[in-house]
Amino acid sequence: MKDIAMSFLSVTEKAAAEVYPYIGKGDKMTADEQATKAMRAELNQQPYTSRVVIGEGEMDEAPMLYIGEVLGNKGTASIDLAVDPIDGTTSVAQGRGNTIAVLAGAPKGKLLHAPDMYMKKIAVGPKAAGAVHVEKPLDENIEAAAKALGKDISEMNIMVQDRKRHHEDIRVIQELGASVTLFAEVDITYAVTTALEEYDTDMLVGIGGAPEGVIAAAALKSLGGDFQGKLMPQNEKEYERCINMQIQNPDKILTLEDIVDSSECFFTATGITDGTLLRGVKNEMGTNLKTHSFLSSAGQYRFIESAHVKIVEQPLV
Repeated sequence: MKDIAMSFLSVTEKAAAEVYPYIGKGDKMTADEQATKAMRAELNQQPYTSRVVIGEGEMDEAPMLYIGEVLGNKGTASIDLAVDPIDGTTSVAQGRGNTIAVLAGAPKGKLLHAPDMYMKKIAVGPKAAGAVHVEKPLDENIEAAAKALGKDISEMNIMVQDRKRHHEDIRVIQELGASVTLFAEVDITYAVTTALEEYDTDMLVGIGGAPEGVIAAAALKSLGGDFQGKLMPQNEKEYERCINMQIQNPDKILTLEDIVDSSECFFTATGITDGTLLRGVKNEMGTNLKTHSFLSSAGQYRFIESAHVKIVEQPLV
């Protein structure tokens, strides 16, 4: 799986590089379309057969990277993928930071087919794995995580997306004496940093997109951390969507094993704009692009810097 993961690194690199000309140009639709085309083309170059289980939407609403699309050498699908060509399309269009091209993979049938709806989430790193539960009161989870980490509660730093729906969580955290760090977009990034010693991130909590939750869960699984979720269908139509995607009990608490049922999983992300985890795409000498990526699999992770040199064919003399 480590070799497979390295092969898929080029997929997020190509998607991120393709978006570079559209950063800050106000056209999120074109940026997303170009990233999707680049990601799909690179996936089709892979020697492995992959199937999209979380992507741009259903077949009838997404021409590329739709749920169920088979890519690669077109044999029997052996790898399931959750992909997001741009996590943070509005931020890219507005030239704001912390946007990434991202994908996660696992053996066939081992990734939750999460519908596009809200999910309640909690994420922690390896030292606090097993100490928290998504349905426990937030103060109890913080206390349990602090004990597992060997920290005083006043030393705990909790990542929360800056949304009105999280105002009560913010109040609880601060009254307990822990610190809150708010972020605008891309909760995948902050879920990942809970598992990395070099970041002052002890826990992520809140409500965000379910597809992003699956990608974050794969990252945490590959890093030895913990992620739990609970789907939050807002109406009967969303509830039925869960059933149609083979989630027989949409109210079930989703453990890490429910979401990613294999240790043979991987996660790769490439920065589009500068962010907490990754630097954005840079233009060198007016022609060459440099990308900065993160790759994790089987308990190992690495940061990778790549230069994408434009090769110009010279005419024969």
